[in-house]
Amino acid sequence: MVIKELRGKTAGLATMIFIYHLEDHPKYVAATEKLFDGIEHGSCRAVTSILTLIELLIKPKREGNLIAVSDYRDLILTFPNLTVMDVDLRVSDIASDLRARYKIRMPDAIQLATAMTGGAQHFITNDDGLKKVKDINIILLDEFPLP
Repeated sequence: MVIKELRGKTAGLATMIFIYHLEDHPKYVAATEKLFDGIEHGSCRAVTSILTLIELLIKPKREGNLIAVSDYRDLILTFPNLTVMDVDLRVSDIASDLRARYKIRMPDAIQLATAMTGGAQHFITNDDGLKKVKDINIILLDEFPLP
């Protein structure tokens, strides 16, 4: 089950959420398992930018691990209830507004703009610097209640 705040809603996901999950991060894997289980089973929906896929593929490509490249691509593009969105004119316009207003990094602005364009009410990250953004509810992975 996902946290109560996400039930029936759409959440934007930062790239690090995927990295923590795929690499079984010892501190965060319990939270990411809970999150992705909820998404997979339809308790909530998720959206992320194509930037997530780009960033996920860098390490396995650098290591020459073509199996991981293929597996990561397939996982991200076919995961139930997860939408991977392209960066279009609307996303770029919102991202530039967010970057100008909050002075956040461009990749973060693109991820947040993608989430907002994709109808997300929440954005899940582990970057507490994004808490200053007031256009969408920022949830830190550290805030996930665990059993």
